[in-house]
Amino acid sequence: MASKSAQCRGGRAGLILLCLGLLLPQISRAEPIGQGTYARRAAAAYQQALAQWQTATNAAPLAWQFARTCYNLAEFATNDESRASLAVQGIEACRKLIKEQPKSAPGHYWLGMNLGQLARTELLGALALVREMEAEFKTAWNLDPTVDHGGPARSLGLLYREAPGWPTSIGSKRKAREWLDRAAHTAPDFPENWLVLSESALQWDDSATAREKLLQLTRVWPAARTNFTGVTWEGDWADWSARRTAAEGKIAEAVRPVKSSRRAE
Repeated sequence: MASKSAQCRGGRAGLILLCLGLLLPQISRAEPIGQGTYARRAAAAYQQALAQWQTATNAAPLAWQFARTCYNLAEFATNDESRASLAVQGIEACRKLIKEQPKSAPGHYWLGMNLGQLARTELLGALALVREMEAEFKTAWNLDPTVDHGGPARSLGLLYREAPGWPTSIGSKRKAREWLDRAAHTAPDFPENWLVLSESALQWDDSATAREKLLQLTRVWPAARTNFTGVTWEGDWADWSARRTAAEGKIAEAVRPVKSSRRAE
């Protein structure tokens, strides 16, 4: 289960762009070299999606695309206020879309994703948001499992992996594994699905399964390099490559023989 000011509720351009202007200098100073480029691209995509959504005669089809850019830009937020503001905009856009088109799988999916961003800023209300995220991801899965390359199943798996267990919340290792497997089978060509399976296995101290899933990633990697191309995917490839290297290192460390402290006689 991802990453990426004053409140700007209501979704009006003036206040939103004012908040965006306050957010971007923080991003540029806080992020390491290279990340600033991705933050600026996320901000540009957000501005474009916002303009398209506001000026379209029929706004509903563009709502989830705007919500996606809210989520993506929130990944770069450096404080809870900025993250929550962007998340709320995405949530409101999706709720409007779902009211008009209840069977919109992307609408339910990106509602769940932005609820996740909002949950990251909450203390007392986070557990209630987790329940709502679970419901939205399941609805999206039932409507269209292929959204965002198996996104509903992947997000459910990560949610079950990271949430506290019973009786506090919905966390479950078994459910996490089942849903992450579903994501990989739904979109086996998508690197993220195999990465999260390998990373999860490492988290559960299962180096054999982690190695197996990483081998699957190695098999799909060359084709994925040709399928997911262009500026839109550059940030993902930087992320995937770093995480793949980290997983390989952890697996190598896990299977490395332990040297005996006894001197050979």
